[in-house]
Amino acid sequence: MPKGKRVVEEDKKPPRTTHKLLQVLGGKAKRKKLLSPVGMDVRPMMEVVKGAAFDILQVAGGCPASLRSGRWLDLYSGTASVGIEALSRGCSEVHFVEMDPWVVSNVLQPNLQWTGFLDVSVIHTVTVEKFLERAQQFVGSGTTFDYISVTPPYMEVDYGLLMTQVWDSSLVGEDTFILVEYPLGTNMSDSCGCLMKIADRRFGRTHLAIYGPKWAMKKRG
Repeated sequence: MPKGKRVVEEDKKPPRTTHKLLQVLGGKAKRKKLLSPVGMDVRPMMEVVKGAAFDILQVAGGCPASLRSGRWLDLYSGTASVGIEALSRGCSEVHFVEMDPWVVSNVLQPNLQWTGFLDVSVIHTVTVEKFLERAQQFVGSGTTFDYISVTPPYMEVDYGLLMTQVWDSSLVGEDTFILVEYPLGTNMSDSCGCLMKIADRRFGRTHLAIYGPKWAMKKRG
């Protein structure tokens, strides 16, 4: 080695790559395969959980064959799998909130393009916390969503605080449905503001809670 030359060893992460791990389960884009990052830096909702969530929402909304038409807010979007499922099953527009620019460029946008839903999608490359704090700036004053999905990285959030932030954001209306994926051992409230917990299912270590208006509980029987 030449005198004075120092070799500095750096920890280099391997380049991030994708594979087609997921698929759309129902609706217009049924069976289309979706990209997902290789590894655990993004953890998509399991298909069994996603399928159950949409079955519950469709029945609770009074239309078992599809979703009621409306606008969906997909928090912690990742692959966009949940929002794409919503569009495929009848939603008119989805707002995706994903903070990782690489995931947005290499996974989320390509999935929307491949399924044909890019034109009815709005992407916010920002943290969920900032989006909820500045909701009016991002979506306009007085805007509420018909559906909100909350699928955060389990160990990085306080669910009590997160659900309070969602409710306080003014994005929730009296007829909004909120679906929340959460880990075993988390205590989820029986209500979220004026919305009641209409379902709570366990899938191994994963749980799914769905909040909705009181009239939806009657439709579920």
